Amino acid sequence: PCLQEYKVDTSNCVMMLDVLFEIKNKHDSSITFRRSCRKGVCGSCAMNINGKNCLACLTKVDRDEDGIASTVVLPLPHMFVIKDLVVDMSYFYQQYKSIEPWLKTKKQKEDGQKEFLQTKEERAKLDGMWECILCACCNTSCPSYWWNTPTFPGPAILLQAYKMIADSRDDFTKERVEALRGEMKIGRCHTIRNCSNACPKGLNPAEKILQIKGMLG
Repeated sequence: PCLQEYKVDTSNCVMMLDVLFEIKNKHDSSITFRRSCRKGVCGSCAMNINGKNCLACLTKVDRDEDGIASTVVLPLPHMFVIKDLVVDMSYFYQQYKSIEPWLKTKKQKEDGQKEFLQTKEERAKLDGMWECILCACCNTSCPSYWWNTPTFPGPAILLQAYKMIADSRDDFTKERVEALRGEMKIGRCHTIRNCSNACPKGLNPAEKILQIKGMLG
């Protein structure tokens, strides 16, 4: 692996994703990066910019007093790199699948019932979790995830797990909580809070992990 330097006119660039497009369109068509929505919704353009995990589409070009921006852009840390700024997310998605992130119910729908309803109060308990876009910025900022990836699911997955635990429509709360028990699972979280600092959506995975630990006793 190596670093490549580009000198780019960023006068028409507001966000770092604009800079990457400028490089690809005018300097190096081979440079590869993920992107889609360009509005911080999809999480595709997660990368490390000037030492911080973030979304390129939400990160403004940081210029000095002379209007010059000197920026280091790297792929998300501690992930296998496929090419340039594209990392292999397959294991991350396998971990997501392992928590069974779908509603599981023990009761059958009544005749004519199309959905399981919630009160506004029950729905409000999911705020701060449903907004997660699975960009992996938090996971790849977590030292415990770096060194225990095969067993520790990381903050993003634990946040999603707690979302299912807190969902009033789900009937497998106890089973979901118990599935996270273990020193090499939720016990690997040491509340460093890098995850909460890295989240581009302003979420607090560390707090939700503490909620799960409290339920485990």
